[in-house]
Amino acid sequence: MSQIATIPPLSVSVEEAARLVGHSRSGIYEVIAQGELKAFKLGKRRLILMAELKAWIERAAQAGAR
Repeated sequence: MSQIATIPPLSVSVEEAARLVGHSRSGIYEVIAQGELKAFKLGKRRLILMAELKAWIERAAQAGAR
């Protein structure tokens, strides 16, 4: 029996990022516009690297813990 390894995505759409962190889509666009979260365009899609999303959440958690 073989097992299929799942590879986590390197980037996610704004909609997926919002779903993952429990934020609204417009809220994600807002933090991108404020420069708090980095995103890039690939064709017509705006994507967020998972590493950037995790770093943003960690910064937000640190700021909230103060």
